[in-house]
Amino acid sequence: MDKPTLQKIHNLIKPYIHRSPVLTSQLLNTLCEADIFFKCENFQKMGAFKMRGAVNAILNLTDEQKSRGVVTHSSGNFAQALSLACKDLDVKAYIVMPENSPQVKKDAVKAYSGIIIECDSNINARETEAARIQKEKGAAFIHPSNNDDVIHGQGTAAIELLEDYNDLGYIFTSVGGGGLLAGTILAANHFSNGCKVIAGEPKEADDAYRSLISGNIEKNKTSNTIADGLRSHLGDRNFPIIKEHVEDIIRVEEDDIIKAMKLIWERMKIIIEPSAAVAFAAVLKDKKRIKNKKIGVILSGGNVDLSNLPFK
Repeated sequence: MDKPTLQKIHNLIKPYIHRSPVLTSQLLNTLCEADIFFKCENFQKMGAFKMRGAVNAILNLTDEQKSRGVVTHSSGNFAQALSLACKDLDVKAYIVMPENSPQVKKDAVKAYSGIIIECDSNINARETEAARIQKEKGAAFIHPSNNDDVIHGQGTAAIELLEDYNDLGYIFTSVGGGGLLAGTILAANHFSNGCKVIAGEPKEADDAYRSLISGNIEKNKTSNTIADGLRSHLGDRNFPIIKEHVEDIIRVEEDDIIKAMKLIWERMKIIIEPSAAVAFAAVLKDKKRIKNKKIGVILSGGNVDLSNLPFK
C-alpha cells in the first residue's frame, strides 16, 4: 500500500464521514510533561472511528454484492458503523451481536436499520452465525478489523491527524482486533517524518501483546475487561503490519483505564468509552518515553452506556 493509494481512499470516503476535531488540554499536557493532541473520533458519525473502514469496505463492493447485502459480527461499534454506512449507501446490513453487547449499541444498530442476530458471547459463536447468514442470504462478509479495505479506511484518522500536526513523535491507539492499529501504522509510515506508533491494550485481553512476543497470532485467555470493544483478536491481514512496524504494545490494568477515562471526562469535558481510554492509559503509563515530545492520541469512540459507568 503506497501513499497515493491511501490518499485516494481518504478522498473517496470524505463525503460519508466527519473530519473529527483535534483537541488539547493544558492540564493534561502538564500531567504528562508532553504536548498531547487528541484525535476525537468520539465525534465521528455513529460515535467511533469504525465508520471510516465500514464506508470504505462497502464502496469497494461490486453492485451485485451490494444488492445481496453485507454481514458482520461485532460487539457494538462496527455493528453501528456498518449499519449506518449501509443505510447511507442503500445496502442491507445483517449484524451478528453478542447477547451481552451494551444495549445502547444495540439500540443504535436498530436505529440505523441494521438487522440484529444475537449470539452467545464468544468469538466462535459470532463467526458461526455470520457464516450461516453469509451462506443463506448470499451476503458479503465484512470483518470488523481483518479486512484490507477496513484497515485502510481506519488509517484515515491518523492521516488527518498528521495533516494537522506533521511533527508528532508518537501516535498512541488502542488495540483490539487490530484494524485501527494497522491502519494507523500505514498512515504514519507514509504521511509522517518518522512518527512511531504505540498501542495500549487491556491486560485482561492482551492477545496482541502476547502475539508480538511469540510472533504468532495468540487468542485471548480472558476477556474480563470494561473495554468491551477490545475483546476481539488479531487477524492475518493486520497482524503482519503490526508485527513488523509497531513500536510497542503497553498493557494497562482496569484501574488504569478507569482513571484515564475519568480524567478525559473531567478535564476535557468530552465523553469517551473505555476502549478509547485505553490509548490514553498507555500514555499515562509511558510518561518517561514521551517527555517533552509531541504526541498524538486517537480517542477511538464515545459510545457509552450511561447507566453502567465504571465510575461515579
